[in-house]
Amino acid sequence: MSNFDKIQVLQKMQQTGMVPVFYHSDVEVAKQVVKACYDGGVRAFEFTNRGDFAHEVFAECVKYAAKECPEMAMGVGSIVDAPTAALYIQLGACFVVSPLLNPEIARVCNRRLVPYCPGCGSVSEIGTAQELGCDLTKVFPGDAYGPAFVKATMAPCPWSRIMVTGGVSPDKENLTAWFKAGAFCVGMGSKLFPKDTLKNKDWQHITQMCRQSLEYIAEARK
Repeated sequence: MSNFDKIQVLQKMQQTGMVPVFYHSDVEVAKQVVKACYDGGVRAFEFTNRGDFAHEVFAECVKYAAKECPEMAMGVGSIVDAPTAALYIQLGACFVVSPLLNPEIARVCNRRLVPYCPGCGSVSEIGTAQELGCDLTKVFPGDAYGPAFVKATMAPCPWSRIMVTGGVSPDKENLTAWFKAGAFCVGMGSKLFPKDTLKNKDWQHITQMCRQSLEYIAEARK
């Protein structure tokens, strides 16, 4: 069961504006990355279902975060079917993210009042997701659409809450463009976790990048 309810999770995403997107097969590395992000001000973290036994790594991270990062909402990404969503919810996922829109996942998540954020590539898909109860929808891959798509979507549908993932980087120009366009929050993956940083276990560097990114986001929202 998740540590935070639907409203609390969405508030965390809105307040910080950034959700790190990460996967690693090594439990200890994953734990340190979660802690580094938490120390940098992050309060919602997406662990992606990308490898064998990923759910086991996630389960350990949830237990770790409950003790070391008590305000962190741990969610799962890259979910494409309802059974997998149910598995992760049972392991404590506070939110579920998909690269696509699957109504069956929406039903499972709605049953437990867990936010479901599906990947959408058109205004019609976003509208359909909203009809299915998705308060937050993901524009993915973001770099294929650009900030102009977000801005154009928000014009006729200003109530929409859009998370952009793919093509988001921890630099001022990139983050400013997405938030000025109307993004609710962004998901940031590989560019927040350079391979050399992980190899060298430079957790402080990740903390600094998170902190700097959150400052850029706060400035862009003014």
